[in-house]
Amino acid sequence: MERPPNLAAAIEAAAEALIGVLDTAGARHASSVSPTQLRVLSLISTRPGTNVNGLAELLNVVPSSASRLCDRLEATGLLRRVADPRDRREVHLMLTTSARTLLAELKQCRHQAVQTVLERMPARAQHELLLSLLAFSQAAQLSTAADSPSDARTA
Repeated sequence: MERPPNLAAAIEAAAEALIGVLDTAGARHASSVSPTQLRVLSLISTRPGTNVNGLAELLNVVPSSASRLCDRLEATGLLRRVADPRDRREVHLMLTTSARTLLAELKQCRHQAVQTVLERMPARAQHELLLSLLAFSQAAQLSTAADSPSDARTA
């Protein structure tokens, strides 16, 4: 079976639609937290022990901007700065219980929004989508592995 010439465009359109569904669900649920603040919370949740400089690198912003974002999240009770017991000059960013709860609820809300869209699709189309997404993910992982620098060292 040949790939239609507009497959990449169809995937981009589907990705935009998915982002729209996720953003709408997120906006309804976490209206008091900006999308940037949610991104910060998500980044910290997947990278425990991150400091402000590390966060700035992940966000591609200057450390002072990352620090101000952290100030706002700390003021709302979603983030804590914790000194490293081995080196008190090192300060790690930690999510509070409220932040973890917010992220879990947001994930559930987004999941439900995607489920609602999937339920509008015929069962066969859902199954085909699942197989296609699994194949796409596998191909993307192979592509990422092939594009990473090798571990070979030169003198």
